[in-house]
Amino acid sequence: MILLVRFYQWAISPILPDSCRFYPSCSSYMITALEKHGPLFGLLMGLARILRCNPFNRGGVDPVPDYFTLFRNPHPEEAEDEIIARKFHSH
Repeated sequence: MILLVRFYQWAISPILPDSCRFYPSCSSYMITALEKHGPLFGLLMGLARILRCNPFNRGGVDPVPDYFTLFRNPHPEEAEDEIIARKFHSH
């Protein structure tokens, strides 16, 4: 599954407009979720994240949590650095 996401990052993503509303990007989130939570739960978390990435969601910092959830990470500040915080919280 990770190879499929990496193929998307390498071959498909560069020809599409930059549209992800989150950091890390949805494809990076999917890879990390697969690594942390395995193929079933990681895939479900990644798909839930892709569904959250839409014009009705403001986006922002949303790292993969250490536990399985289909919802946004409730504590993104634990993984946030100063540069990312300025980019996403200056609005």
